[in-house]
Amino acid sequence: MTSRKRLLTVLQRGIPDHVPVAPDTSNMIPARMTGKPFWQLYLYQDPPIWKTYIDCVKYFGFDSLMDGYVPIEFDDLPLWPVDGSRPVIVYKDEDRIVTQNVRQAGGKDFWADWVNVYYRADPPTWGVDPGMIRLPKIPDSFEELEGVRTWPTGGELLSLVKREMGDCGLVGVFCGTSKLLNTEADIYDYYDDPDKFIERRDYLLDHYEKKFHRLMSLPDKPDFLCVGGSGTLIHQTPEMFRELALPIVKRITALAEAAGVPTHVHSCGPQKELVKIMAEETCLTVIDPLEIPPMGNCDLAELKKEYGNKLVLKGNLHTTEVMLHGTPEDVAEAAKRAIDAAAAGGGFILSTGDQCGRDTPDENLFAMIEVARTYGRYSV
Repeated sequence: MTSRKRLLTVLQRGIPDHVPVAPDTSNMIPARMTGKPFWQLYLYQDPPIWKTYIDCVKYFGFDSLMDGYVPIEFDDLPLWPVDGSRPVIVYKDEDRIVTQNVRQAGGKDFWADWVNVYYRADPPTWGVDPGMIRLPKIPDSFEELEGVRTWPTGGELLSLVKREMGDCGLVGVFCGTSKLLNTEADIYDYYDDPDKFIERRDYLLDHYEKKFHRLMSLPDKPDFLCVGGSGTLIHQTPEMFRELALPIVKRITALAEAAGVPTHVHSCGPQKELVKIMAEETCLTVIDPLEIPPMGNCDLAELKKEYGNKLVLKGNLHTTEVMLHGTPEDVAEAAKRAIDAAAAGGGFILSTGDQCGRDTPDENLFAMIEVARTYGRYSV
């Protein structure tokens, strides 16, 4: 089977030739492999991170479930109202570039309250209070951001990405969210003014329904939809999730199931309760990364027993103790344990916890992939 066929078989609850293997190499490893400063990818889009990810997939030869790494948006359907602001560079040195958005109105400059920090050898940090990095709220000087490479948008970009991916895997597009609270400030804001978040929920529900129908009208449709984000139960309690984001997840997964399109949630951190909710109350297809303690609270064998007939499970080798610091032999043993815990009867994709670190040895990834191809074979 090709990787594409193998993954489609599993998502359709069939039995593939062997357990699919899809380590989370969403950002750092692909960026490192280019040899370029990371800001060249994230800020200047030369090449964009989605392109480097596909190059990484082809280099290692794993089965890619590309869960939302490429921003498919439509100019006439923006996620938030467009205010006409533009990013400019307010600070740079040999290790980082800092941008801040500014817009002009009535002959005056209005500056965003936050900045984005792009690093030489790490992924960026978005939405930072300037004071936290000793920068003024309003910069004393700035320079225009020039040299950003342009790429297609919307359906044209999705078609390009699917051609680049080919039979190496499936391409997913974000259409939904499992998280409306993303920072400590959001938590305080929620308790001070919960109605604001209810309004945001209703706005997003309407937006994602419209986006779903737009995506389904494209000649090249997404292979699956991403309906969740990292850390769902880190900044939200289960009760907050039920009130704010669950209605969005339920609606989009129901629409997708009716259209025959799989759905996916990636949510690092504590996830046991989220798996239960998704299995019992939504039409979700696949969930990851099902992290073990201390990063998460999931037991793969337990989840397989309880929910393996309702969800495709994807996980869950530890990304630091095993993938980053372990030997190939350690990786192979951990991969075999995961396969033993969850592969029986199908409905399982061998993966890692949240994003393998930048310096994860190549040989550890190759060891994981080899175990899936050999030890992970199904008897006919």
